[in-house]
Amino acid sequence: MESIELSMAKESKHRLNREDWLHSALEVLDEQGIDGVKIVIIAERMGVTSGSFYWHFKNLQDLLNCLLEYWERELTDAVIIMAKSFHGAPGDRILNLMTQVVEEDAAKYDHAIWVWAKRDPAVREVFERTLHRRFDFARWMFRQFGFSEKQAMTRGRLMVAYLMGESAIDLKLDPKWKARIKDMHKVLTG
Repeated sequence: MESIELSMAKESKHRLNREDWLHSALEVLDEQGIDGVKIVIIAERMGVTSGSFYWHFKNLQDLLNCLLEYWERELTDAVIIMAKSFHGAPGDRILNLMTQVVEEDAAKYDHAIWVWAKRDPAVREVFERTLHRRFDFARWMFRQFGFSEKQAMTRGRLMVAYLMGESAIDLKLDPKWKARIKDMHKVLTG
């Protein structure tokens, strides 16, 4: 009886869900570009057969569509929702968002999506829409802090670009990354 339970525990431990496939696809996209995003490559990376892919997606195009949707929803919309629900001073909200973006790797895949967007008009549309949403929300946060519309727009764009750039060079690997975020926060809100 114990061997059956152990076997079932191992099996459930290795069951992959749709999000696991999306995370692996994002990693492959980040490392190899869109040409590297292939079902077999992702399956090998995950240690499963490519047949298990079809439990979650119709085909590669379905995965790619879901990948973009996931990037937009989970790595932009969810961050904005969390920042909106933050109960604290406007300056603290900005610092909290900056820290959250780095801690959660929310901008980690932005460069890979941008490179992909240069090749595919549909991806470009999603990338630009998402980027504008980030800029608009950042502007709103700096308006809440008390800056004029023009200053808020400029500071918001700088913050978004800074976070995207730092994520591209793995800021989180720097043991002093939180101090660097606080320093940039002071510059942006000063």
